[in-house]
Amino acid sequence: MGTWDIGPFDNDTAADFAGDLDEAPMEQREPMIRKALERAVHLADHLVTPDAERAVAAAALVAAQHPDGEPACSNYGPSEPLPVLPADLRTLAIDALDHVVAERSEIAELWDEAREGPKWRRDVARLRAVLAPRIPPQEEARFEN
Repeated sequence: MGTWDIGPFDNDTAADFAGDLDEAPMEQREPMIRKALERAVHLADHLVTPDAERAVAAAALVAAQHPDGEPACSNYGPSEPLPVLPADLRTLAIDALDHVVAERSEIAELWDEAREGPKWRRDVARLRAVLAPRIPPQEEARFEN
């Protein structure tokens, strides 16, 4: 595995994905991000590491456009601008991240065996939290009544 840290772009696959986005025409960038997320969500069997790495990178790009999101990694993430991503990608990114950390995910198995595994899981959970912020208890009660 060509991985040097836990960040969304800290592996060869995600860095290559960022390079592919930079080389693509602007109108193809959103479909590329969508495809990476959909692939992680719609695989019927075991989610392989490269697909999971691309999905985490794509989710990080979606989260970066959220007001509470952090910018994508400047060293290994895309250096070219992205279009404004549609809001429906948030839900797709949440689903993809859920598959990335699920039992049938090769990358989750690999990280669970690594010393930095808990830190990686927290990083993925932080990305997910940006995309699906928790409803404060007082708001939650309002929806239940």
